[in-house]
Amino acid sequence: MKERPFWETKTLAEMSAGEWESLCDGCARCCTLKLDDEEGHVFFTSVVCWVLDHDRCRCKHYPDRHKLVADCVELDADNVAKLNFLPTSCAYRRVAEGRGLAWWHPLVSGSPDTVHEAGISVRGKVVSELDVHPDDLESHIVKWVEA
Repeated sequence: MKERPFWETKTLAEMSAGEWESLCDGCARCCTLKLDDEEGHVFFTSVVCWVLDHDRCRCKHYPDRHKLVADCVELDADNVAKLNFLPTSCAYRRVAEGRGLAWWHPLVSGSPDTVHEAGISVRGKVVSELDVHPDDLESHIVKWVEA
């Protein structure tokens, strides 16, 4: 009998640091700048944090990201369910909600490329915040593919 994968048998809080890190699907949607309105609605933009490597969809300074970017949110087992900006496709959110991982997740597909092939990642769809004036963020609002 095949053993079930850790994301099906453990809660987010029970995962090891390595398991937690491997759960990231590499979409980089959490690295996009977001806007919210008075009612608490979150709007995603096609503008990403200046430390994101657009092609790899990974932070260029991951260990130091919280020092370099003051509002970089650190995901943990306690706050995943409370963060209204995580897209429905986010692996952390999916696991927290009991939905499991999507077919394109690297842990399921065996390939880090399927998240890009499925159109879930920000690869090829974003610009750096260094290239956009803060007053122009509204013109960069996008609707991402949901999963």
